[in-house]
Amino acid sequence: MRTVLRSLLVLTAFSVAGPALAAPCVAAKPDCTEWIVFGNGPARSLIYRTFALNQRNDRMTRALIMVHGAGRDADNYFRTAVAAAFLADALEDTVVISPRFASSDRGCQDALAANEVSWPCNGDSWRSGGAADITYRDGKLTSYDFADEILKKAANKTVFPNLKAVVVSGHSAGGQFANRYEMANRVHDTLGVPITYVVANPSSYAYLDATRPASGANGATEFRRFGDGRNCTTYDRWPYGLQGRSGYTSRLSDDQLKKQLAARPATYLVGELDTLPLAGFDSSCPAMAQGANRNLRGQAWGKYVNEKFGANHKTMVIPLCGHNARCMFTAEPALPLLFPKEK
Repeated sequence: MRTVLRSLLVLTAFSVAGPALAAPCVAAKPDCTEWIVFGNGPARSLIYRTFALNQRNDRMTRALIMVHGAGRDADNYFRTAVAAAFLADALEDTVVISPRFASSDRGCQDALAANEVSWPCNGDSWRSGGAADITYRDGKLTSYDFADEILKKAANKTVFPNLKAVVVSGHSAGGQFANRYEMANRVHDTLGVPITYVVANPSSYAYLDATRPASGANGATEFRRFGDGRNCTTYDRWPYGLQGRSGYTSRLSDDQLKKQLAARPATYLVGELDTLPLAGFDSSCPAMAQGANRNLRGQAWGKYVNEKFGANHKTMVIPLCGHNARCMFTAEPALPLLFPKEK
């Protein structure tokens, strides 16, 4: 009799309080991963996440997508994003997602799981919407299609009914991804959830016309037609400019890219000390046309899109940070951008 009464009390308490809420999954281990399957499969790509993307969760109010750098170390970037969420007191109401753009190509040689997509390592690579050798919908599967699928899952109101904001962010090569995805993606206005972009320390940006930064009167940055185009013939070719695009971005016109970039909310994070040619720094002529180092390139880009294309983007210099994602994303000024408060 006592056992029956005890069971009834437990059931009553459960029905009143509801089921125990799952804690965020914060370890960069298989327990915190799941697969994004493309179309009817079997092709798939891996993500790390703090909460499952297929289980209803009323607590989630934000999603942060954090894209790794050239090392394709999604596990380390997941740790960084989780650390930032902890510092922002946002672990319990933010689904943190870090996708893995693995590549088995020569030069990368990642070990892939069964049916895991291999993204292009070089050339028009994963960081600029490059295509894998897999047919998907109206063409080849691209890295930006992968990001589209993640955003659509995060914005699914049957799973996360109280989601109010999505942030797409990346550092270094991931910053290149975020910059070009910001201007090119076709889901921004379709999800029913506001999306913002936080671009940190990329080696290059996709310029929208043939001008590049130059030193003007009193050292101020001006934008003039690039004067060494005869010797640096690729300075305006994708992914440094809009010419010769392939992959996902070739599906849109130049005018669409320009309008979308200007209209979409973005902040460019620049490391105060990111002034040295380290950590995969792009010293090619089309990159050097954008500035001598990542710090100068980032500040010039923010000025360029606002002055020439009427954007209202922000550029923020993060004090005492060099080319280091953990420093950039856990800095106090970055936290409100990665975890925006509900308006």
